Amino acid sequence: MAANNVNSVSLTKIEQYRALYDTYLQHCNSHNFEAMESFYTSPLNVNDEPWDPKTVTAQFKPLVTAFPDWHWEVKHLTIEGDYLALHFKITGTHQGSFQGIEATDRQITTSQFTLYHVVDGNKFSDVWDLVDIESVVKQIS
Repeated sequence: MAANNVNSVSLTKIEQYRALYDTYLQHCNSHNFEAMESFYTSPLNVNDEPWDPKTVTAQFKPLVTAFPDWHWEVKHLTIEGDYLALHFKITGTHQGSFQGIEATDRQITTSQFTLYHVVDGNKFSDVWDLVDIESVVKQIS
């Protein structure tokens, strides 16, 4: 019987983290930076460097200015303990200057891999992130 209780607790935590991430992703896809910041500890460690949450979200602004329809779609999500591992498909339309390249109206698709560490059940304290920006630049060049 104890094993069933452990599985129930784990499933509840998995469901909780999935719901947490679904809500966070909604804010990401609506480009709601203030709401995104509410999911971060302060500081938030990004690729092992401490960042202020406002500095983190400021990094998204050039992307969503150049690609106003920038959208993350979760392809794979794995939850183990207090870690969430994600593989995303990113899409967008190049409608503004990005890395010195003026708008082309080209559609882009790329991949992103991110690992999140959750603390207190509802905050991201660490994020390790890899986005294929080189692919984006090739698609709009």
